[in-house]
Parts: sequence; structure tokens; C-alpha cells
Amino acid sequence: MSTTGVIILIVAVAVVLAVAFVGLHWYRRERLRRVFGPEYDRAVAEAPSRRDAEEELRDRERRHEELELRPLSPDARRTYVQRWSRIQEQFVDDPTGAVGAADELVTTVMGERGYPTEGYDQQVADLSVAHADTLSHYRSAHEISERCANGTASTEDLRMALVHYRALFTALLGDDDRPSAPAPRAATPADRADADRDAARTDRDAPGTDAVDPDPAHRDDPAHRDDAAHRGRAAAPADEVGRRRTQRQHAAH
Repeated sequence: MSTTGVIILIVAVAVVLAVAFVGLHWYRRERLRRVFGPEYDRAVAEAPSRRDAEEELRDRERRHEELELRPLSPDARRTYVQRWSRIQEQFVDDPTGAVGAADELVTTVMGERGYPTEGYDQQVADLSVAHADTLSHYRSAHEISERCANGTASTEDLRMALVHYRALFTALLGDDDRPSAPAPRAATPADRADADRDAARTDRDAPGTDAVDPDPAHRDDPAHRDDAAHRGRAAAPADEVGRRRTQRQHAAH
């Protein structure tokens, strides 16, 4: 092979390798985006560089793979749902206590599922792999809980904390206990008025009762023929009267 041919071959191989490297890099980045969702952008914003952020996320994946995660048993799930119902009732008289109980319950369920519970930051990192979509709720709830401890959280803040805790709590329970679709709302006066207008419009646009029957089989029915004949006989006298009146008018002239 000539020197020129060798050079061309080397360049071609280098181009192929470069394209493969870029494609692999793009694929790994997009996979991290799919896995972590909004958590990917957050990690990139907080890390010194995108490479550092992506390495951190891959470390989270490796740690997550080593966890012995398990689903909740039906009895445990039922018990936790009942505890959450009591927390919601507690909020009416003791909002602060209810938020604290919600935080404790979420941590308990995490431990039951197999997640380590040694610290908030580690909890967030471990949850980010499988529950990235609800992680923002956990962060918001935790931030309000800290303000609650400092006495700077309002009752509305505490209510929102309970809502945020519920989002993560529901995700940790598993698919069997996710909130069902909302029940259809009751019809309002405005809805009924719209329905009445639609019904009136339908009646107005509908064909009249004297329209031709589109069903040939119905036209062949004996009762239908008798009815048509009766209408024809009823119309005949009126035609005869008209002809006689015309004849008299011509005779008078």
C-alpha cells in the first residue's frame, strides 16, 4: 500500500473513533438526564463542572445498585397509610406536631424499603436515582421543617410541608397506593346552563317531524302506506275546491 493510502486509512480510522467517542459521550449524558431528570440540571449547577456533576451522579448510581431495596408488604403498606391518615387529622389541632410526624414517617418508610437513613444529604442522594421526580418535594418539606424548628413557618407553610411530604410518601409506598384519579366534580349551575344550551341547539338543528322517512323498510310497512294514503285523500278535496273556484271566476269574466 502506498504512503498516501496508509495516511488516508489512518485518517479514516481516526474519524470513526472520534465519532464513536462523541456518540458514546452523548449517549452517557442523555442516559443520566433520563435517569435523574431535574436532578441532573441541579447537580450541574452546583458542581464545579459538568464532568464533576456527571461523575457524582454516576457515583450515586453505583451506591444505589449496592442497596438491598425491597417493596413494602401489604400489611406494612396498610399500616403506614393509616398512620398518614392520623397525621392529617392531627394537623387540625397541632400543625407543628403533624409536620414532625410526617418527617418521621417518611424516614421510617425509607428504612423499611432499604434506604439508609443516617443523614438528610445522603437520603437525598440515595433517593435521587429512583425518585428524582419527587425529590424537590422532599427538599421543600425539609426546608419548611427547619423554619418550623426556628419558629418562622406560618400555618400555610406547614400545610404545604405536609403536601410535599405526602408526594414522597406516596412514591415510597409503591404503585398500589398511588392516589387514584380524582372523582368527577359535581355539576355546577354554569355546567347545567351549558348543557341546556347544547340541548336547545340540538333540537333546533334536528330535522322536522315531516321529513321524509330515510328507512325504505319503514315506507314498505302496511301501516305506513295506509297513513300516506289517508294524507293523500285529505289533500284531494282541497285541490277540487280550488279548481271549481277558478272555473267560476273565468265564467264571470
